[in-house]
Amino acid sequence: MASERFIISGQLGNTLDLWIRAHARRIGVCVDIGAFDQAVLEMGVVGPSEMRDAMEMGCLLGPIDAWIENIQREAL
Repeated sequence: MASERFIISGQLGNTLDLWIRAHARRIGVCVDIGAFDQAVLEMGVVGPSEMRDAMEMGCLLGPIDAWIENIQREAL
């Protein structure tokens, strides 16, 4: 399985990390959340290409208290 680093930026609120973990379980990817503050969240995502794409889309639509402005993806 391939892995990528997602760098999410915007107005992230307080619950994005919890929401990401729950969404990852639902779609069957593994996440490792690193740095997280109100403006940036970094995480590793491991899973099939289609599910990593689904994780990105899910994050963009994510929890009501987060406004995602950008997701940068880098191969690991």
